[in-house]
Amino acid sequence: MAETVLITGATSAIGGALAREYAAPGVTLYLHGRNAERLQEVAAACQAQGAKVVTTLLDVRDFTALRSWLTGLGPLDLVIINAGMNTHIGPNGEPEPWEEVEALLDVNLKATMVAVQAVLPAMRARGSGQIALVSSLAGYFGLPVTPTYCATKAGLKAYGEALRGWLAPEGIRVNVVMPGYVKSPMCDDMPGPKPFLWSPERAAKAIRRGLARDKARISFPFPLNWGTWWLAVLPAGLSNRIVRWLGFGRHGD
Repeated sequence: MAETVLITGATSAIGGALAREYAAPGVTLYLHGRNAERLQEVAAACQAQGAKVVTTLLDVRDFTALRSWLTGLGPLDLVIINAGMNTHIGPNGEPEPWEEVEALLDVNLKATMVAVQAVLPAMRARGSGQIALVSSLAGYFGLPVTPTYCATKAGLKAYGEALRGWLAPEGIRVNVVMPGYVKSPMCDDMPGPKPFLWSPERAAKAIRRGLARDKARISFPFPLNWGTWWLAVLPAGLSNRIVRWLGFGRHGD
């Protein structure tokens, strides 16, 4: 079992559930978030389960502070980069607000790359470690209502797959986590249907099992993961028609 676990976005639904999933005597949890009250709630729950908890309040868009924090922690057994956000087009097809697009690119994609580069030196020096990047099933095929979110999650998928091939010979495991719909405020705010909705706790257990088995891609739930994989394989024109038929077209379509 991993003894030192770092989770960014630990105040989110999945992040908080993952923290509680890994909390146990002998485990040190480094939990990150931006909501101080929520972060302390998660920390208290994990401490009640016997874990040692160290919390950090930080905006991951502050890349200098993010890098400084992570490089100061030394070698970690497991790093789960989970912090993320979403945005979507307007109800009448208005473009996503540009300031939200920039924030989303910084949080979902660039901050992840900063974090990876910050934790890697200690892992490479030790010759072991595990990094999990939380992507999404939306990374398989772009949904019309959330183009930037899909772009960042597709980027994380490709980035994680590339890291895995690069770092595996050095004993560093890299895994891409691709959840479907998991109950959360961010999920609730997303337009469109939400089939096969899972609880955060169920998702956390699936992620932990997949990481323990070192699965390259941890995707769920079936059959949504199977269906979204096919969207990436089929001709794009056909996939677009399927997406619209399923109700994932722009608002009001």
